[in-house]
Amino acid sequence: MSAAGGGGCTSPLLSLLSLLCLLCPGTLGDGEPNPSCGYKACPAVNPKMLNVHLVPHTHDDVGWLKTVDQYYYGGRMEIQRAGVQYILDSVIDQLQADPSKRFIYVEIAFFYRWWKQQTEAAKKVVTQLVNEGRLEFVNGGWSMNDEATTHYSSIIDQMTLGFQFLNDTFGECGRPRVAWHIDPFGHSREQASLFAQMGFDGFFFGRLDYQDKSAREYSREMELVWRASASLPQPSADLFTGVLPNGYNPPLMLCWDVLCSDEPIKDDKDLDEYNVDNVVSYFLQTAHDQAKHYKTNHIIMTMGSDFQYQDANMWYKNLDKLIKYVNAAQTFGGDVNVFYSTPSCYLYELNKANLTWSVKTDDFFPYADGPHQFWTGFYTSRPALKRYERMSNNFLQICNQLEVLASAPARHGPYGEGNSAVLKRAMGVAQHHDAVSGTEKQHVADDYAKRLAKGWDGCQVLISNALSYLSRSKQDFAFCNNLNISVCPYIEEISNFTVTLYNPLARSVRTYLRLPVNGTNYIVTDPEGSSVLNQLVPVSNFTVAVRQDRGFAVNELVFEAWVPPLGFSTYRVSRKPADSVIHRVVWPSAGYQDGDGEVMVIENDYVRVLFDKITGLISAIENRHKNLSLPIAQSFYWYSANAGDRLSSQASGAYIFRPNNDMPAALAKEATVYKVETELFQEVYQNFTPWCSQVVRLYKKQKFVELEWTVGPIPVNDLIGKEIISRFDTPLNTAGIFYTDSNGREILKRRRNYRPTWQLNQTEPVAGNYYPVNSRIYVKDERNQLTVLTDRSQGGSSVTDGSLELMVHRRLLHDDHRGLDEPLSEPGYDGTGLVVRGKHLVFLDTVDDSAELHRMQAEAEIMATLAIVGVGPEAPYYHSQPRITEFTALKEELPHNIHLLSLAQWDNETVVLRLEHQFEVGESQVYSKPQTVNLSRLFSAFEIQSVEEMSLGFNQQRKDMSRLTWNSVQETEGPRPYSVYSVTLRPMEIRTFRISVRHG
Repeated sequence: MSAAGGGGCTSPLLSLLSLLCLLCPGTLGDGEPNPSCGYKACPAVNPKMLNVHLVPHTHDDVGWLKTVDQYYYGGRMEIQRAGVQYILDSVIDQLQADPSKRFIYVEIAFFYRWWKQQTEAAKKVVTQLVNEGRLEFVNGGWSMNDEATTHYSSIIDQMTLGFQFLNDTFGECGRPRVAWHIDPFGHSREQASLFAQMGFDGFFFGRLDYQDKSAREYSREMELVWRASASLPQPSADLFTGVLPNGYNPPLMLCWDVLCSDEPIKDDKDLDEYNVDNVVSYFLQTAHDQAKHYKTNHIIMTMGSDFQYQDANMWYKNLDKLIKYVNAAQTFGGDVNVFYSTPSCYLYELNKANLTWSVKTDDFFPYADGPHQFWTGFYTSRPALKRYERMSNNFLQICNQLEVLASAPARHGPYGEGNSAVLKRAMGVAQHHDAVSGTEKQHVADDYAKRLAKGWDGCQVLISNALSYLSRSKQDFAFCNNLNISVCPYIEEISNFTVTLYNPLARSVRTYLRLPVNGTNYIVTDPEGSSVLNQLVPVSNFTVAVRQDRGFAVNELVFEAWVPPLGFSTYRVSRKPADSVIHRVVWPSAGYQDGDGEVMVIENDYVRVLFDKITGLISAIENRHKNLSLPIAQSFYWYSANAGDRLSSQASGAYIFRPNNDMPAALAKEATVYKVETELFQEVYQNFTPWCSQVVRLYKKQKFVELEWTVGPIPVNDLIGKEIISRFDTPLNTAGIFYTDSNGREILKRRRNYRPTWQLNQTEPVAGNYYPVNSRIYVKDERNQLTVLTDRSQGGSSVTDGSLELMVHRRLLHDDHRGLDEPLSEPGYDGTGLVVRGKHLVFLDTVDDSAELHRMQAEAEIMATLAIVGVGPEAPYYHSQPRITEFTALKEELPHNIHLLSLAQWDNETVVLRLEHQFEVGESQVYSKPQTVNLSRLFSAFEIQSVEEMSLGFNQQRKDMSRLTWNSVQETEGPRPYSVYSVTLRPMEIRTFRISVRHG
């Protein structure tokens, strides 16, 4: 199911063997390695037989039932018997003892920790094993990331982090050639696209829908070519993909780990329990049965599972016997050849078979392992952690950028030693498929959050150093990390402070800042000293209810700020003694009208939102520029969670979503509402229940409606688990079609009760139509498109025509029996239940123009502007140099269809630079075109001295990438012009560069 792992110490055997390693095959006379890794290290096969590739492996979850540390050291054995350090110790001993043995390892977060604890002699032994291809790294990310709830930028970062360690430690022989996602709960098309762009030759996974698997076994299409992008030229995003036969477990009755209970091979004929003949016969039958579902005379068997090989001798001793006696049967007519192998060696044989493979263009969501077991609940599970992970990615990108822009002064400055490494590693762990997915135990979720918080600490120091250096001013900086609940104690009582806004986007932005204060009149000035319009509004009762004892501000100061691309602007805030007038229209309950009898409305130059006079709910949205008007009924509903029992019924839990019925119940038929109107914004406060409220907000210059919802603690005193959704009902004729993003990038078309590549027998009309929504979901007709952006990953669907729903929170009272053994009922801040606050951004536009809005805004949400407060006296960074209040690192903005995805320090000399085209083919008449950027004319903060194009994962030069080719119905990627500094990006293309820079 799932598990976690760690590392260990050097054993006596390993220490002894390390002294002998210079005499081992595979080394030169002076002890330098003679690499024979990769496909060169593959074992010989017999083309006339059925070749069985035995792949010894362990699956070590980076947190699940136990924390990362507990898994590494083997702590809390009463929860799970698992200790990764013992696995690595034991396996290395076995590999050294027998050159025929193989092992693969995946989770670099654990291996990195184990490696640091080894002696130099032990490291030489391990390096030799890697160079000989006997210890092979597959996948190679910091963790085996989830594919449903992760954002593509975080996936790239965590894979790059793992690749960096492998490349620095083992060189080319450490580079993984095969992607290996054996445990994630469904598989995204964007993940496959990213793997292809990282240079992987193939991809193997263990989980797919039980109906899909049955159909593929019948048709012998368990292996295929996955065409993972509708925009990138073929075959740049094509990836050979294989479904493993047993998930990632051994065949039944053939598990010989200390954690297993299968009978060992007993080969002493003098013993009564001699069983070699039975084992050989059973294995031969098992191999032939498996081969019926695959196309070649090669099959793979995964010999291992969760946290196995803590005593590797048990596995290898029995596998040695299995190989010996099965191959001996060839003398008597046996047609099976079995040997130690690796996924890459198996893949290599499939490639040499030169077959034509079927092509898949959709994804593998949703995943179900039974008729009522759809794993679609985890798309929303632990919504607070999901949001914190997304915020941490935003913070990490800013930290990375400022480290490059300020260089050494960012790492060593007046605020101490700053670093981004801790947050990078914490984010790598957070991408794990039992982390951001929300499928871990509560104490493990708390540990993930703690790790992220520690990472923030190091980056706060780095950001403070960098901003001080770039602004030429020293001041006490404060990070207001609880502005979503109107809490920032540093500024609530003081009269004067500065606000520095850093914009990580490569285009300028206008943003609205809301700061908690206790004064009633303020002056705000921009970087040039000009007065800026600001408004004061009372902190809402909704906010007071959720912030508890963490903040005491009574008002919010609101103003609009302009921030240059890849730069900052500093605003000054001063309190005035006189009171200001707060304009506020109060609607004390549903059903009220204003003085002239009109329906309540909020509007700006672009958008108009109407509210129903009876219910207080949104009744329509209008796009004023396009003359579009769409009736919309938006409200909150809840699904009653199935309680289930282990024997006869499936419960909703951390993984699985299973409502008791197909029709959710409304939280309330009416909302108590009131309206706030100022020169900068208009908003309507809706109260549905004591634990569910929403603010519908329109800022002056925004083209979308902001819905800020607050949900929780979800009451369960009726002993019923509840799954809360926000639903948008419209008259759009959608014919069962809706659209969701894939990891925040390309859009996939969804059709209710349908799968593109197999005949679906729909057994769960709601849960079976839920899909992961990482950033957006939309419905459309011939002219109108309604798009909703999310601020974190959520489950979403269109269960009825014209309707959209997003699950925002869930609290459950029963475990769903998928290994967690704990109900999803988060205690929250005070133990009464979790309160969650979030935002949905709603766009109404034409089908032709919608992408230009949601693409740009989705980018602005994931790379949001950061506000840093300066308090107390200021001092010059350098004597007599004036403060810089506005700064940009660019000579000019990037074009709107090009996004600066990564700017991060790689080593002391070089920097990672990634640019991406953020529009799909045909998505926009204006922006879905190739775009050229001249790197030499891009940055003003530094001069680029050299450019080297790399693979997406940054572990190969682009010119050296050479992937295996596969026969399928495909086109060929045409030649492209190349210039060192002139970079052309086609729709959905990401290009990665190693650049050396010189600061002025």
